[in-house]
Amino acid sequence: MRDKICTAVEALSEVKDGALVAFNFWGPGTPLHLMKALSESGVKDLTVCTNNYTLRANELREQGAIDAAILLPQTRKIIVAFSGIQAEDASASGEITRRVQEGTLEIENVSHGILIERLHAAAMCLGGIYSPIGIGTGLEEGKEKRIINGVEYIFQEPITPDLGLVSATKADRLGNLVYHGTERAANPIIAMAAKYTVAEVFEIVEPGELDPDAIVTPAAFVDRIVLIPSDDAYSKEKRIEQTLRSIKYRLQKMAEAEAAQGGNA
Repeated sequence: MRDKICTAVEALSEVKDGALVAFNFWGPGTPLHLMKALSESGVKDLTVCTNNYTLRANELREQGAIDAAILLPQTRKIIVAFSGIQAEDASASGEITRRVQEGTLEIENVSHGILIERLHAAAMCLGGIYSPIGIGTGLEEGKEKRIINGVEYIFQEPITPDLGLVSATKADRLGNLVYHGTERAANPIIAMAAKYTVAEVFEIVEPGELDPDAIVTPAAFVDRIVLIPSDDAYSKEKRIEQTLRSIKYRLQKMAEAEAAQGGNA
């Protein structure tokens, strides 16, 4: 068995143009180190599947925060459950609008639950699922519908990522993963659904050192392990700093909005 531990550059060298890439983008469980490496890899025409495509404000970007739009120049399609911007000066929003209007970028909106269930269908080798979610809305457009026991359902195809980028707190050398807090959001199901899974972690231990009851993603679902250097821009300490800056920024904007409303009263 090959050694699963490698650098991000080595792990992503196998990714081809046109790949479908899935990653969790939700707080601490976001694979920022791998996303940055993928943005620098040169691959193009990607389909990006993520639960959250929220764009940061320019001020936060200048302070080192990144968002899913770091892959926008390489992306031709986005499959997403939630998208938006934190501030009007998020420059990438204009680029997204322009490319959608030009026809060079496609956006497929799905609900959070359906996104995960489509990934889960791929993990379980299912041909798809039927769900009533989206009936009578734009989410049913172009999809097969069927009535089962008097209830109308929409057929949802599985999402099978060519590449799954996941973030975990700790791994052993075999690839067993332990998560903390919100890292358990979409990371485990992405690891199971993807054909090729790369995990970034803050710590690697020897086999047998992890509590078996704490292992969420078994090694069978992990192909490569990337240890985030302690001095990396996306180390644990740096991520905490970025999170605190983001919270401070939001609170500041909320206070400014409240003050403006008070002045107009």
